[in-house]
Amino acid sequence: MKRLLCCLLALALLMPALSLAQDAVTFTDSAGRSVQLPQNIERIAPSGPVAQMVLMSIAPERMVGLATPFDRGEEAYMANLKDLPVIGQLYGTRGDLNLEELARLDPQVIIDIGEPKGTVGEDMDALQEQIGIPCVHITMHLNDAGDAYRMLGELLGAQEKAQSLAAYCDEVYARAQDIMGKVGGNKASLLYSLGDAGLNVIARGSFHAEVLDLVADNAAVVDNPTSKGTGNEVDMEQLYLWEPGFIVFAPGSVYAKVGEDPLWQQLAAIREGRYVQAPQGPYNWMGFPASIQRLLGMIWLQKVLYPDIADYDLQAEISRYYELFYGRALTADQYDVLMAGALPGQ
Repeated sequence: MKRLLCCLLALALLMPALSLAQDAVTFTDSAGRSVQLPQNIERIAPSGPVAQMVLMSIAPERMVGLATPFDRGEEAYMANLKDLPVIGQLYGTRGDLNLEELARLDPQVIIDIGEPKGTVGEDMDALQEQIGIPCVHITMHLNDAGDAYRMLGELLGAQEKAQSLAAYCDEVYARAQDIMGKVGGNKASLLYSLGDAGLNVIARGSFHAEVLDLVADNAAVVDNPTSKGTGNEVDMEQLYLWEPGFIVFAPGSVYAKVGEDPLWQQLAAIREGRYVQAPQGPYNWMGFPASIQRLLGMIWLQKVLYPDIADYDLQAEISRYYELFYGRALTADQYDVLMAGALPGQ
């Protein structure tokens, strides 16, 4: 009898562990890591701003914190998330992940999304071991964004929402390729200029140049393209040598000044009005961070460069994106604000 009681007690003590094991599932991430996760995931945290933007589109109600805070322009689109605590980010120049805050919020999984760093597997393993929270990486480029959403849907048990987002990504990217097939060898020569002086460029072949390299002949060819969103720093003499046929300025750069600047006026693209400013709302459509909003940049830039071939209604396309990814109906006034400076001849 005494032995039976001891066995029953031991079994009772084991029950929580057995239940946890039964509820756990194995998820294989893009780094090839097998990660044990709860079967039902209700609390998630992003590793950085790229992951944050993707997670906001598929499961905002499950986010326990933000990698980066919203500014006022972003809050207009993300009012339901603006009061979430900021936990910082794992990567980038900041690398300021607040481990204490993360532990307090107790997410069931940390999700890293985007370009795979060379040490992404080791980074995920190290963070997971340090904080005792499962960490997964999901690779996402423009050409495989649909697959990334499907993987997220599997991870979060949100297959229906993931499929609607994935189908959109597949459709828009396929259309972009079709447009470029019609453009053929007549790609527009283009430069993407950013920074306080406009003398940083997003170089051909870099992760941040995916949109540029797809839809244009990226004039910024350098020996060592940086992976940073701040781009490669150059000088005016280099811009003169490149002589781009069209220039896109990042939001907050020198777009408003170049028309009267004698140095910039030496470029034919400036003299002849072949320059625009990339839209921003809630984020820079061309990247920084280089996340899913770059689909907007691709839709917009193809319409700007090849209006006769990209024969869709730009406002309708942008409104469709905002409804699907942000859950918001874009008003005509909001659209006009987004397009300020973004269309040639304005």
